[in-house]
Amino acid sequence: MRSKKAFAIIIATLAGSIILASAVSAQVGKYGYVDSDKIFAEYKAWVKAQEEFNTEYKAWDDEAKKMQKELEDLVAEYEKQKLILSADKKKEREAQIQAKRSALDAYTKEIFGPAGTAERKNNELVRPLLERINAAIERVATEGNYDFIYNSAGLAYAKKDYDVTDKVLQILEEE
Repeated sequence: MRSKKAFAIIIATLAGSIILASAVSAQVGKYGYVDSDKIFAEYKAWVKAQEEFNTEYKAWDDEAKKMQKELEDLVAEYEKQKLILSADKKKEREAQIQAKRSALDAYTKEIFGPAGTAERKNNELVRPLLERINAAIERVATEGNYDFIYNSAGLAYAKKDYDVTDKVLQILEEE
């Protein structure tokens, strides 16, 4: 009698294990992740675009600094001379200062403001590259039969076996 109970328990345990294993295997998929920082650091086209943007940004910034310096010099000169200037000359200098200040404000708004030249240029350079990166990720996922590929910035833990970053970089550099 005891052996029949033991046998029944073993059979029930095996059946439960088989059902559990099949349920688990049906839910397990193939996962991968991409290290975005590595993509941005090693994807040559991205690095080149960043260098181009940084060069233009520096020129815009240098122009804004030059305009700021001119304004500061004009104000400093006015402050030194305002006691000896006539009322008309004071108004003239104050108008020059205001015009310089307005020009600087307009320039910084046009270049660095929301939807300004800098933002538009960055989007112009980055958008096609992001599209290529996403296409490369999709290709890796399709060819590798991945169910999910995450951006590594969104993960708390990822086993290195699932990192497909080098494959994505390889595809990007082949194109």
